[in-house]
Amino acid sequence: MNRLAFNILAGLTALMLFSAPTIARAEGNAPNQIPYDQNNDNSYSPDEVLRAGHDFFGGVSRDLALAVESLFSKYGQPNGYILGEEGGGAIIGGLRYGEGTLHTRNSGEHKIYWQGPSIGWDFGADGGRTMILVYNMNDTEEMYRRYVGVNGSAYLIGGLGITVLSNNNVFAAPIRAGVGARLGISAGYLKFTHRPTWNPF
Repeated sequence: MNRLAFNILAGLTALMLFSAPTIARAEGNAPNQIPYDQNNDNSYSPDEVLRAGHDFFGGVSRDLALAVESLFSKYGQPNGYILGEEGGGAIIGGLRYGEGTLHTRNSGEHKIYWQGPSIGWDFGADGGRTMILVYNMNDTEEMYRRYVGVNGSAYLIGGLGITVLSNNNVFAAPIRAGVGARLGISAGYLKFTHRPTWNPF
């Protein structure tokens, strides 16, 4: 987490020194419906996601079950998920940095990092564990792009914050543990990368 703390500090400094940049627009727009194949052998069942989440989060089992149930009812079965940690801070504009492991059934595990700004009247800092469900990913390289928030997709279930982000037809749904989970990220984007970087843009 030391690297995350350094990244947050460096990024906030850059945000204060420069005028707020225009948030990059991800390729394509989110469709009204998200297609998925419930019989796809590469996807994960609710039980599999819950087992991974329970082991990862620990004491938020009831809230996690409700969050997973909500996402599965709206978007179906994911064909990948990320388990990781992230930290964020905000001085009017916010920044978030994270790192974790992308799990897939057909191509194994991959280290992944994410960074991103959000815009809003927001002050403070937060950090904790994050599980990200991934939908419609045909290739792991599709993850390493910018994902913008889907309008109206940010909400709270118990102690978990949920947002849904998209790039073309690939969707990422972060589930964040802790009261400090900020939903302001839905007004910005996350950029997933192969290597850590302090630059969120």
